[in-house]
Amino acid sequence: MKKSRLTETQIVSILKETDAGRGVKELCRTHGISEATFYNWKAKYGGMSASELHRLRETEAELGKLKRMYADLALENRTLKDLLEKTLGVQEKRDAIGYLAATHGLSIQRSCRCVRLSRAAWYRIPAAQADKDRVVIEVLQAVVARYPRWGFWKYFKLLRRRQYAWNHKRVYRIYCELRLNQKRRRKRRLPPRLRHPLVVPAQPNQIWSADFMSDALYGGPRFRTFNVIDDFNRESLAVEIDTSLTGRRLIRLFERFRLERGLPQRLRVDNGPEFLSANFVTWADSAGMALQSSQKGEPNQNASSERLNRTYREEVLNVYLFQT
Repeated sequence: MKKSRLTETQIVSILKETDAGRGVKELCRTHGISEATFYNWKAKYGGMSASELHRLRETEAELGKLKRMYADLALENRTLKDLLEKTLGVQEKRDAIGYLAATHGLSIQRSCRCVRLSRAAWYRIPAAQADKDRVVIEVLQAVVARYPRWGFWKYFKLLRRRQYAWNHKRVYRIYCELRLNQKRRRKRRLPPRLRHPLVVPAQPNQIWSADFMSDALYGGPRFRTFNVIDDFNRESLAVEIDTSLTGRRLIRLFERFRLERGLPQRLRVDNGPEFLSANFVTWADSAGMALQSSQKGEPNQNASSERLNRTYREEVLNVYLFQT
């Protein structure tokens, strides 16, 4: 992975400048970065302070030391880390075996086992893939030029009618390598949601409700708030505010809850993308916190959170103008 020219502490300080109302485009021009880089930093370091970043680096250093305790496995691990930047096709695997044998002193047999290439493939000189696929490429490009809006299977059936006996997997591989595959927009399908009664828990930390809200600063940039409430006593546990709140940011927030007061048995949420992200769903399952999603178009099934949102909207967001 390419090393950043900025330290992580500098990245955190750049992200803090957005709290002062600076626009993302202006900030990117000032520091010479792209908007994609800024939002990647936002997802990774958003809401973190310098002390939290320092503790994170210390934890990663300790994990690195523990990995090196495995003697023979650590040797293969360190050598394979040098190959992470490579896309290991057959020729790249051959280059990797030569690199491991020359630089790290591994035998050919062990190097082949590391990159999962047979020794026969190492000693046999392969033919160039482009030469073997030249005829397929020419025929496929001619068909695409004649029928530019067709899909793969129409192309493949046309080739079969023209008496070409190429395997569909080979044709599809070349089809993708030529970047002829067209993306198709698909409607997001949610899993079936069950209607759960709005029961009042008997004690705290049994059922929490959470939801998102959005508003804009006086200068124009929009921000979001993540509100969490305990259904037992209607206690507002947190109002997390930032210009973007991802699933990884929610995980850090609930990890703080776990240390301070513990996690609930159930969390009432809607069907927002943050709650459907694989990172958050996997973490909640491992932490023993059940996610109770409301049915689509039924906000009353998350009534506690909706009631908090109304009060927060009418008495805070609609009353004050925020500069930062």
